[in-house]
Amino acid sequence: MQKNVKDYSPGCSRRIRVRCTRSVMVLLWLLLLTSCQPVSTRSSLEKVVDDGVLKIGTIFGRTTFYHGSEAPRGFEFELARGFASYLGVEVQIYPFYSYQALMKELEQGRVDVVAAGDAVPKDFARHFKLGPVYQQVSHKLVFLQGQERPRDIDDLTQPLVVVKGSSNEHLLEQLKDTHPDLNWKATDNKDTWELLDDVANGRLPYTLVDTNTLSLQRRQYPQLSIGFTVERLVPIAWLLNQQQDDSLRAAVIEYFGTIHQSGVFKALEDKYFGHVRDFNYVDTKVFLQAARVKLPDYAHWFKQYASDIDWRLLAAMSYQESHWKPDATSYTGVRGLMMLTRDTARELNIDSRTDAQSSIKGGAQYVSNLLARIPARIRRPDRLWMALAAYNIGMGHLEDARTLTQRQGGNPDLWVDVKRRLPQLEQKRYYKTTRYGFARGHEARQYVENIRRYYDSLIYLDENTRFLSAQAAPSS
Repeated sequence: MQKNVKDYSPGCSRRIRVRCTRSVMVLLWLLLLTSCQPVSTRSSLEKVVDDGVLKIGTIFGRTTFYHGSEAPRGFEFELARGFASYLGVEVQIYPFYSYQALMKELEQGRVDVVAAGDAVPKDFARHFKLGPVYQQVSHKLVFLQGQERPRDIDDLTQPLVVVKGSSNEHLLEQLKDTHPDLNWKATDNKDTWELLDDVANGRLPYTLVDTNTLSLQRRQYPQLSIGFTVERLVPIAWLLNQQQDDSLRAAVIEYFGTIHQSGVFKALEDKYFGHVRDFNYVDTKVFLQAARVKLPDYAHWFKQYASDIDWRLLAAMSYQESHWKPDATSYTGVRGLMMLTRDTARELNIDSRTDAQSSIKGGAQYVSNLLARIPARIRRPDRLWMALAAYNIGMGHLEDARTLTQRQGGNPDLWVDVKRRLPQLEQKRYYKTTRYGFARGHEARQYVENIRRYYDSLIYLDENTRFLSAQAAPSS
């Protein structure tokens, strides 16, 4: 019986080696063929478009992103939402409390763009791709009014406190080279708004802040004073991952170019910052005092009759009109909390213009009537600001200003363009070409901008201190 034995003869060995060699050659050929095939990679822009989602990282804050009473709000949020719409994709917002955590997410590719609304430190260009500069701010040192004013870095007798990882901390790190005695503390437990609150209430001697944030916060804390400018004209721009290609960055550049050309950016910037650039210490302080002392007496009626506008906006209008004085009277004969004319009161069936409830009811109805007369294509908030201007100057003069705007190449449906032409109604070379002639257009523009500032302050007071939340209903 023949046994099954392996053939270990030299001839067999050679055959095995030949087969092995052939197998190796085939494998190498297949690997070479595979390596020659084009690798399927997507650009950073293609990835966003194909996935249908734009991931935006930001910082919680009033100028960036926050949850409003009805929907998300914030300058950076609206810019980001617009960019997603421009690309035809959905936007997902990833808000952070920490700058360091936010930057880490970008470096690791978990967000596509960082839109933090913060100034870009000089060294960031080495670590991130930058979008176009769309704003410039200055860094100010602020202190509590009444304390000794520091006029330069060397006057600081106590350590500064700034937000950890923010542009303010990066700026201090740069200044350390020329001011070796400079000391500061970086906190991750508070944001810039809270640090300003601490300075305003005497808990901190000073801090650093950019001019955008300061303009908004001084409406609530007029006692914040500027010591000196630490750095001027620092750019604000979006950040992208340094390791990715330039396709998404190119789309960002195109997007900002488009919204600048169309006027959308200008309108959005005006919405958040246009009315707070000018600061009046006395006016702000008097208003805040009145909001705490006088407004609670009338808040329930503002809430009751403000149908299609925010009651706080109606209250802000009333303060601009009468400083919440029911018996207020102007030299033109308008009277009451909402300063109604005799004819307007008659049309609205208001018997007593100096009765607080009647005046508020009439004023609210008149604003609603004006809103209904604004062309339907004009969106809020532009629609609101134009209605307020018409409340002050009349619908006819508002239409004259819109006509001038269109003649001069502006957009008659954007408040930011129309308000520039309102003062022209006081200039003969312009008003002689209009239907309704001369009007105090400068006053109308200031009227609206004042109301917007008061409105912002009331929103802040209402949402942060709840100073009206416990108000009882009026007794019958």
